Amino acid sequence: MTDYSEEQRNELEALESIYPDSFTVLSEKPTTFTITVTSEAGENDETVQTTLKFTYREKYPDETPLYEVVSQENLDDNDVTDIIKLLEQQAEENLGMVMIFTLVSAVQEKLNEIVDQIKTRREEEKKQKEREAEEEEKKRFHGTPVTIENFLNWKAKFDAELLEIKRKKMKEEEQAGKNKLSGKQLFEMDHNLDTSDIQFLEE
Repeated sequence: MTDYSEEQRNELEALESIYPDSFTVLSEKPTTFTITVTSEAGENDETVQTTLKFTYREKYPDETPLYEVVSQENLDDNDVTDIIKLLEQQAEENLGMVMIFTLVSAVQEKLNEIVDQIKTRREEEKKQKEREAEEEEKKRFHGTPVTIENFLNWKAKFDAELLEIKRKKMKEEEQAGKNKLSGKQLFEMDHNLDTSDIQFLEE
């Protein structure tokens, strides 16, 4: 008969020596502990991190342990979902054997992949922004392509505007013409003009 508690005890000791800085026992009954997993540093020294919480079931390792992601850094929701799926799959595959180290190693690999993806994602975003900027630039320089239809529309508008300008000019000239006084009107208004020619001749 399998001595589950013996196997669990041995595994805990091994885990404590493998992960001295990131292993924490939370409770004895049931045995619950956390292991913090950090990825290798990415391009700009960024890392992603997650803390996994495991609880032994009574018949572990013949039963899968309970596991959850209790905290994470720089991971989005999709990444966390992927980690949970990965733990599920690994737990099923390793049923009957002590498996925490295997589960943690799988998550470690996954985190390293995510860091690489972050780099790729950033590059993609950068390229996307550059493409959009180029498109904007092209639109600015190219304007609207000319077709017969939109040229005729433009010409009709242009001619109408030209006509309007001419009309205004003619009106202004008419107005100015109305305000100009004729010679007779000037004489009638200013009586000094009556004698100005005579004075000029006399001089």
